[in-house]
Amino acid sequence: MIVQLLISSLVTGSIYALIALAMAIIYKASEIPNFAQGEMAMVSTYITFVLLSTFGFPFLTALVLTLTFAFLLGILFEFLLIRRAKEPNLLGFIIITLGFQLLLFGLAGWKWGSDQRTFTLPFSESEVVVRTSSFVLTEHNLASLIIAMVIMVILYLILNHTKLGLAMRACQQNVGAAMFNGIPANRILGITFGISSIVGAIAGILVAPITTLDPTMMWDPLVKGFAAAVLGSMKSLPGVVIGGLLLGLIENLFGFYVSLEFKSIVAFGVIMLILFIKPSGLFAKHYIRKV
Repeated sequence: MIVQLLISSLVTGSIYALIALAMAIIYKASEIPNFAQGEMAMVSTYITFVLLSTFGFPFLTALVLTLTFAFLLGILFEFLLIRRAKEPNLLGFIIITLGFQLLLFGLAGWKWGSDQRTFTLPFSESEVVVRTSSFVLTEHNLASLIIAMVIMVILYLILNHTKLGLAMRACQQNVGAAMFNGIPANRILGITFGISSIVGAIAGILVAPITTLDPTMMWDPLVKGFAAAVLGSMKSLPGVVIGGLLLGLIENLFGFYVSLEFKSIVAFGVIMLILFIKPSGLFAKHYIRKV
């Protein structure tokens, strides 16, 4: 039973880690907490659903088109709303992201309604890959783990071994100095939003088969992803991955040993506890301004 619990925790935690990564990529670049991330992922998942069920595209084709849509959605969000804001403070940016979240939620409800739909993928939650006396591993579990690890490796390679990653790191450290050295900071920020939207879309596509496809599908995962990012540190990409895996483990252990009914409050407890004990997260230093 404990092995099965650990596997479930890894699968859940890997999805939380993807959502946390999507939020942390933007926060690390601009210090903007994007609370529209969940609805952006939800709309992208609906695009996949329409391409598969209505137009009959093969899954890989639908996935490529969806990720392209997600990338453009992230770029347009930054270009039309974030970049056009007139010297907003942090609260202003939060309100902008919340407004975009409500806009996408309303559009999804208007276009597709509130009906809960079944979303199926080539890898099923019911098809078992490995079955032993101590655990069962389904196709969806295995695919979720592999996809999450691949995305994390790709992000690491982009950020640490490409010119784009170098430009992103330069903008993160000092936008003014980056622009002085010829780096198009606005363009880099737009690409960052696009990459973040792609990661969120992948998380949404993995969430939908184990829940249902509806406009509220990402509300709970977004809270969990935000909690994972706070736990690991919003400015540490390895930290948010570890935070997602830890949150998945803590949540499943709480649900198994304490109460399934109150399992959903674990994320809120983690957020409050971390903000009280170590506001910068477990994997970042907390600096106190003295002058």
